[in-house]
Amino acid sequence: MPNLGPIELLILAVLLAVVLVIIVGAVMAVRKAGRAVSGGRAPLMPPTPQGLYETVTRLTRQGQKIQAIKELRQYTGLGLKEAKTVVDAVASGHDMWSHPAMARFRPAHPVVPPNAAATGAAGAPGDGGAAAGPDLATRVRGLKAAGRAEQAVYLVRGETGMGEREAELFVDTL
Repeated sequence: MPNLGPIELLILAVLLAVVLVIIVGAVMAVRKAGRAVSGGRAPLMPPTPQGLYETVTRLTRQGQKIQAIKELRQYTGLGLKEAKTVVDAVASGHDMWSHPAMARFRPAHPVVPPNAAATGAAGAPGDGGAAAGPDLATRVRGLKAAGRAEQAVYLVRGETGMGEREAELFVDTL
């Protein structure tokens, strides 16, 4: 074997580096394809109205509002602002289905938490499917009677689009 000069050694090193880059790239592509097929993680709940309700409620109660917003956006396609207002409403004790942004996703039958029968929460104002529940004024009166006037104002603003001052006047007049 003849002696290799510096140019031949440089060419050999470059060829070896190119082969190494190709191998590493192929391994990374295979790993990425595996994650894409599995979605990176298993979904928390199936995309049913009940599963969505439970997921958003659980994450919000655990203080994981950002994850709740992500899940809500993934399953509904809502914008960031809309999803945040829904999660904020859930965090303040409102039913997510009563929010105007959720109107097109509202299930035909009210969705209530699995433990609602045990806690007696199924008939509470603002809980468990406003689609079949009492009207806005009745729910506002219930919140006001329970000493939750601020939540009543938030409910009125969320369902009607009123400004804060108008919603406060509405709650005060009831």
